[in-house]
Amino acid sequence: QPADIFHFEGTVYSHHMSPVATKHCLIAVGTKSPKVQLCDLKSGSSSHILQGHRQEVLAVSWSPRHEYVLATGSADGRVKLWEVRRASGCLSTLDQYNGEKSKASSEAANTAHNGRVNGLCYTNDGLHLLTIGTDDRMRLWNSSTGENTLVNYGKVCNESRKGLKFAMSCGCNPEFAFVPYGSTIAVYTVFTGELITMLRGHYSTVNCCVFQPHFQELYSGSKDCNILAWIPAPREPVPDDISEKSLPQQHVNPAYEDAWSSSDDEG
Repeated sequence: QPADIFHFEGTVYSHHMSPVATKHCLIAVGTKSPKVQLCDLKSGSSSHILQGHRQEVLAVSWSPRHEYVLATGSADGRVKLWEVRRASGCLSTLDQYNGEKSKASSEAANTAHNGRVNGLCYTNDGLHLLTIGTDDRMRLWNSSTGENTLVNYGKVCNESRKGLKFAMSCGCNPEFAFVPYGSTIAVYTVFTGELITMLRGHYSTVNCCVFQPHFQELYSGSKDCNILAWIPAPREPVPDDISEKSLPQQHVNPAYEDAWSSSDDEG
C-alpha cells in the first residue's frame, strides 16, 4: 500500500533522495513548474519550495558531501546550487564564462548552458558537478567555488526533451561518465574529457544509466525494453596471495638471464 502520495501540477521530470542525509528525509522534485519542490517523507507534506528558476526543472541532485546542498538544472539554461535550510535558498548560479562575459550581455549572464540543462550528476566525492545541456555540451564544475573547470568533452549530442539520466563511475582511476547517446552509451573520462569508447548493445534509444560501485557494473535501460548490465573488461588476474612472489619473478628472471649471458661473453 502507498505510504504517501504527493500531487504535482504537470509532468514530473526528475526526483532524488539524498544518499547521505541523516537529519532529513527530503525528496527533491523537478516538475513542469519552475519551482523546485521538496517532499518531506516524515511529515508527508511538500510545503518546501525553492524559487529562482524561470522554466521547468529537468534535473535535480543532492550533494553526496553536504546533506542540505541541492543542485538543480532547468530549461532556462541555468544550474543553481541550494542550501535548503537557508531562507533565501540559492547559494549560487553557475556561470559558464566564470564571470568574464557577464558584463557584455546580461541575458547570457549566469547560464550554465546555451540550451536546456537536462542532466546533472555529482562526482562520488561531491567535489565536482557534471552538467549536460541541449547545446551539445557537457561541463564539469567545481562544486564549492562554482567555477567552470573548462574540461573539453567535444560535442556531446543531446536531443532529449526530458531529463537525461547519465551516470558516473565510483572507485575507478580515472573516473568515467556514462552518457546515453542514441542507442549507444558514450564513455568519457571525467577530468580529461576524452571519449574512451561507445558501448553498443541496445536496439533503441537509451534512456538512463546507473552505476553500481560494489560490483563496478553499469546498468542501462532502453526503449527496446531491455536492461543491460555492463561489466569492466577483465585484466590479467593477479591473485592477491601470490602477487608478491609472482611479480618479481616475471621481472627478475629475464634480467637474471641477461646478467649471466653478459658475464659469459666477458668470460
